[in-house]
Amino acid sequence: MSQRLAIVTGGARGIGRAIVMALLKQGRKVAALDVNKDNLAELEKVASEAGYSVITKVCDITKTAEFCELLDQLAEENNGVGILVNNAGITRDKLMMQMEEIDYDLVLNINLKAAFMASKTVVRSMIRNKWGRIINISSVAGVMGQRGSANYAASKAGLIGMSKSLAREVGKKNVTVNCVAPGFIETDMTKVLHPQVKEAAIAMIPMEKQGQPEDIANAVAFLASDEAGYITGETLRVDGGMAM
Repeated sequence: MSQRLAIVTGGARGIGRAIVMALLKQGRKVAALDVNKDNLAELEKVASEAGYSVITKVCDITKTAEFCELLDQLAEENNGVGILVNNAGITRDKLMMQMEEIDYDLVLNINLKAAFMASKTVVRSMIRNKWGRIINISSVAGVMGQRGSANYAASKAGLIGMSKSLAREVGKKNVTVNCVAPGFIETDMTKVLHPQVKEAAIAMIPMEKQGQPEDIANAVAFLASDEAGYITGETLRVDGGMAM
């Protein structure tokens, strides 16, 4: 297990950091990719204090050639990539009538295109090694839609469709492809929301509370495990029942 490299994009903070820590606790060798050097340094410190060592790489996933070159390099240095978690994502929320084309393109490039290119790149070594886990972090917005987030919802729904398609292509090679769809999770992004916005969101959740990054990380860790070897093409909602 420890020899199977796990790569997590957007791995330096929030849900990404929680995923990195969960995979480290599984005994994985983990590489965290992020655009923010300072956040990666903080991740290294957190991991070290917990008794773990993590590989960190500064990477702008919108620079496709450099991104794929880094993935190839990591695969070559570690006898392939065993686990890929496409977690990196952004929002540029506006009502559709007010949304600029650049807001749409940027969100789709980071949330969907980068995940496509990463999966396309690393799946080669997974097929060669006859074992692999690709886990895409979608969202309940991609399942049920979300007002003011047409670009974000489109990117997250796209991840679900892409995952199902790839799952059909590589299943016979012992490679699984799944999505985790978080609901209203407590992160730096949600902490700054107006209290009334938080209350309205929580009112939609049967469990009447926000989730934690660790809730998402635990789901990812399960889908990355050998125990989840017969699960593919699925979208696991971790949302307190929000999108039932």
